[in-house]
Amino acid sequence: MEKEIIDLQPTLMGDLIELRPLGPEDFDALFSAASDPLIWEQHPESDRYQQDVFQKYFDGALESRGAFAIIERKSGRIIGSSRYCNLDLRNREVEVGWTFLEREFWGGIYNQELKRLMLDHAFRFVDRVVFVVGEKNLRSQKALEKIGARFLKKAQSPARDGIMAPNLVFVITREFYSFG
Repeated sequence: MEKEIIDLQPTLMGDLIELRPLGPEDFDALFSAASDPLIWEQHPESDRYQQDVFQKYFDGALESRGAFAIIERKSGRIIGSSRYCNLDLRNREVEVGWTFLEREFWGGIYNQELKRLMLDHAFRFVDRVVFVVGEKNLRSQKALEKIGARFLKKAQSPARDGIMAPNLVFVITREFYSFG
């Protein structure tokens, strides 16, 4: 049996948004979308709206080889980013995360379409998708619950300063996936 090739950066098209691989040329447009401090107020890195801090996020996104620019189809502009990371083929699991959208696109249909596109694609090659969210990021926790993710466990991960930060891990399994 041939080994399946997994594309962590396909172009995915929805009615409202298009996801395409993030490239170095996207920095200015993505930073413009990310420069609102209110986007990051509940995030463990609440200063990510600052250019030097955002640059590290952006560099990590490119290095991940799983990051997307989220394009609003109507305007053609970048409105956020998300990525696949921590692919674990042995356990047939991938993480979806590092997601943000401009505030004007919060509250439902854009995030739902984003997650549907990413989950539909991920479930072609894994059985579980996990999401790691800061313990105090109630907005993201509620958004995950809206798409059917369930709480799995608490976890600690190193923050930018090296100090361990509390996170919550949510999961959606192929068996209980209801979007697609």
